[in-house]
Amino acid sequence: MPDLRTDRLTLRSWRESDIKPWAEMNADPEVRQYLGDVLTREQSAASAAHFQAQLDERGFGFWAVEVRGTGEFIGFTGLDQVDEGLPFTGIEIGWRLARSAWGNGYATEAALAGLAFGFQALALPEILAVTTVGNLRSQAVMRRIGMTRDPADDFDDPTEPDGLLRRNVLYRIRPQALMSKE
Repeated sequence: MPDLRTDRLTLRSWRESDIKPWAEMNADPEVRQYLGDVLTREQSAASAAHFQAQLDERGFGFWAVEVRGTGEFIGFTGLDQVDEGLPFTGIEIGWRLARSAWGNGYATEAALAGLAFGFQALALPEILAVTTVGNLRSQAVMRRIGMTRDPADDFDDPTEPDGLLRRNVLYRIRPQALMSKE
């Protein structure tokens, strides 16, 4: 599968050298604030292997993201099937970046590349994004990439107990909205 490139980023297959910085990200409570418990190195390695297997099998999934100028691994972005048991189905876009990469516009840039791939290469009619109601940073990225939210679509994640991670928001975008941003 070919890499996706933006002005500053490469979205690519996972490498063994990604595991250490990936595990460090997943051990950071601030990075994991809206995702649940921190992960062990083994859990992080398993998730990276799973992401690569999905890329190999389906031709899409969560790509490793690196900064083109330095080759530094900074996280992931990509497309995935909505988890079973949620009150909707479809393909969602997601991202997670190391705290050191926050505030540089990388999530927006990578997400726009993921959306373009989803609409152009996969001919998806719509792409979704989900996050907790408190994750205002991710919601800001969703708005910047042209996604919209109908509060009537907000939902409680049935896999989460009452608390910070239970209430979620759902954003949507169709190909026409992305084209109007270009």
